[in-house]
Amino acid sequence: MDRAELAAVLRTARARVTPADVGLPTGARRQVPGLRREEVAQLAGLGVDYVTRLEQGRGPKPSVQVLTALARALRLSDDDRDTLFRLAGAPPPHDGRVPMLVRPSVLRLLDRMADLPALVLSAKSDVLAWNPLAAALLGDLSEWPPTRRNLIWQRFLGPTPNPDAESAADCVGCLRTAHARYPGDPDLARLVTELRTGSPAFDRLWRAARSGRLRSGSVTVQHHELGTLTLDCDILAVPEDDQFVLVYSAAPGTRTASALELLRVTGLERFTHSQ
Repeated sequence: MDRAELAAVLRTARARVTPADVGLPTGARRQVPGLRREEVAQLAGLGVDYVTRLEQGRGPKPSVQVLTALARALRLSDDDRDTLFRLAGAPPPHDGRVPMLVRPSVLRLLDRMADLPALVLSAKSDVLAWNPLAAALLGDLSEWPPTRRNLIWQRFLGPTPNPDAESAADCVGCLRTAHARYPGDPDLARLVTELRTGSPAFDRLWRAARSGRLRSGSVTVQHHELGTLTLDCDILAVPEDDQFVLVYSAAPGTRTASALELLRVTGLERFTHSQ
């Protein structure tokens, strides 16, 4: 493990990423370029002190899970991610695992979708990236621990589970499809085990042994201030990385369209400061 070089790479990568790049409010009076250490820690689900020690070259050897979380939080390319792993004394991720890094071109696409909520999902429905309007609609996703930043986990084991909706079987089928494609992925295996143990509804659907895929359609979102919003959700596939871009919209003239227009103006800042 090359602690000094690892620290330099982490500091440099943090300076390259802006809050807007990761769907966080910019705020005022920022004294550092890029993200603050607190924001990297929040996005990666780590302690601020741990991130600080790594950046100062005095941290312990990070695990593969920590390195993966840091690479995702810092928007590293595949090459930069592999360098990060090698500097930490760990082999880079190998084939056979669910791709968890979003390519820069997809992130640029997300940035251009300024007037529509959009997010990127992995093959097992992890939320890998999102734009500010998605955070305004769905809540500050950076506050979810990385292991809980998964739409299927949220659906069956989250604070407001919704296991009985018609699309629940499709969600379980998507996960079964991913499990067949990546049988050796330990994180996917742990997710399936946790869901089967914690949710009888998930376990029942899993034992039905039906595969599935993400489908475009209508979704309902409960916004804490704007109430029930019904949106169209269209899905764009990124086949090379087995990832998906979800884009939410509403027909002009509807109440939901007006709500989205309000969120475009107020964003996440308004609701953060009102708490």
